[in-house]
Amino acid sequence: MRAIHLFIPLSLGLFAPALADPSTPVSEVVVTATRLPAELVDAPDAHVVDRAEIEQRQASFAADVLRLIPGLAVTDDGAFGGVTSVRIRGASSDKTLVLIDGVIQNDASQPSGGYDFGALDLSDVERVEVLSGPQGSLWGSDAIGGVISLTTREEDGLRGSVEGGSLDTVRGSLGAGVSHDTWALGIDASGYRSDGVSKADGFRGNDPFYEWTAGLSGRVTLSPILSLDGRMRYANSHTDIAGYPPPNYTLADDSEYATSKSWTGFVRAKLVGPWGFTNTLLLSGYDIDRASLGGLYPSGYRAQRGDIRWTAEKGAPTDPFGVAFGVERDATRATLSDGSAANLGDTSAFLIGHVRPLHPLSVTASIRYDAPDSFGGRATARAGGVYDLGAGLAITGDWGQGFKAPTISQIACDFCYPSGPSVGLKPEVAEGWDAGLRERTSNGRFELSVAYFRLAVRDEISYGVGRYVNIDRALSSGVETDATARLTRSLSLKAEYSHTDATDVSTGASLPRVPKDTGSVSLLWNQGAFNGAVTVRSESSQADVDPNSFLPALRPGFVLADIAAGYRLNRNLEVTARVTNVADTHYQEALGYGEPRRMFLVGFRWRD
Repeated sequence: MRAIHLFIPLSLGLFAPALADPSTPVSEVVVTATRLPAELVDAPDAHVVDRAEIEQRQASFAADVLRLIPGLAVTDDGAFGGVTSVRIRGASSDKTLVLIDGVIQNDASQPSGGYDFGALDLSDVERVEVLSGPQGSLWGSDAIGGVISLTTREEDGLRGSVEGGSLDTVRGSLGAGVSHDTWALGIDASGYRSDGVSKADGFRGNDPFYEWTAGLSGRVTLSPILSLDGRMRYANSHTDIAGYPPPNYTLADDSEYATSKSWTGFVRAKLVGPWGFTNTLLLSGYDIDRASLGGLYPSGYRAQRGDIRWTAEKGAPTDPFGVAFGVERDATRATLSDGSAANLGDTSAFLIGHVRPLHPLSVTASIRYDAPDSFGGRATARAGGVYDLGAGLAITGDWGQGFKAPTISQIACDFCYPSGPSVGLKPEVAEGWDAGLRERTSNGRFELSVAYFRLAVRDEISYGVGRYVNIDRALSSGVETDATARLTRSLSLKAEYSHTDATDVSTGASLPRVPKDTGSVSLLWNQGAFNGAVTVRSESSQADVDPNSFLPALRPGFVLADIAAGYRLNRNLEVTARVTNVADTHYQEALGYGEPRRMFLVGFRWRD
């Protein structure tokens, strides 16, 4: 079916609680990925998806909600566990920094150090935050396009869910915990399994996928000035993948499969010190073991990451002045194709400030200095502000720098011929800015934002003639729009639209897998025992690479619609149902890779 592209210049904002009186202003939302917590109205480049929205949309994986945030391009190499990448404002996917509970998740054993969202389950996630634009001064390397930060939920009581339907898909989750003012302890587990569809589009066989996740968390207040908390999270996934089997050596459904096992966790101590500063010491770690098996060339890789961070912070988001500063040591270790391992580390210091010099003006600025072990030191800065013009209208602006240090694989020049380390490789650097307008009615029933952005990246690392070299320059610019309207006490309308021009400056060609136009419209309702969401999402055609010839090609655009509904049988039990790809559209997110047609799923959710 030929796609009819629907683009509406509105956007996804934070879901307004539908049960609230529409004449009552929406409560403020605090963004924590900014390191110095800030209200959402003071963070113009931030978007937040909370637990209420995740449940109302019945979203299973992080990619399900990230696709509805302006400026993000999400693609997968086949549904149900295929490698899933997120590009922010046209930057390549390895320039998106991913955090879970503040712990960096980017895979140090991947050649470019990117993150695979294919199996990131939302069952234990409380909120998803996205910071668009270069965030080097906040988070150091890899945050050129932006930051995606997930915060896991604190369990309180008993809850669970089960769902099943098309393609023998089954999903379930359990959580139990006790939460008090002075202590909390919780456990959770979730799993997902599906027969899936062929990763190589057009083949009749299915490529099964399963994943499961488990977590343990706790916190305790030892005294009025000292508290401890921590969390451990384990994830395991298995997915059949497409390969290039003989004799044709073209993309096809074969016997290959990929596995991934990862641990992530942290322990944190908070101490209220002199002059009202809250001192935080964070020890965190991440370990991933992944493999590609069943094909002609089996492979396996492992990466480990450790972080020690001390920060001192003072000032609440609503205070006229706030400041945070600290030091950090990050160390990674990763294996290479020959089985050897190498290390890479970075030591940094940062300072962040927030001030309201005038009543209508809010300004945030940060600076950071990173000293990578294998490269010269680098300073990055960021500044942004919001000026309230009155009557709900505000001007927003932001400018920032970012950089990305070469990865272990790039430094060692893994897979290079002749073998040997890279010579003269430099970090990639970026500078970006945006400016926009935001309108919000006094009762909070309607909110609209429009922003123009520009992001320039230079010294991009590419694999040239047998070596990794700094040759590419990329430039992206565009418009992001974002709107929410509470139409009635029980009905909300949300929509988003983005236009992105992302170009390789050296060739003039469009960057792959960044559609020029994306948009979505959602209608969400919650009335009495009923709740639900109807979403229509569209993407224009995009530049891609033919998976067989490896030459530039065009992936067609598409329009999709999803419906989710729930009915509360009583205060503890809810029955759910959803239909994805309602129109049974044949489409591809990445050229050559398969996606499911119409799917039906029903289930139950309960909590005590």
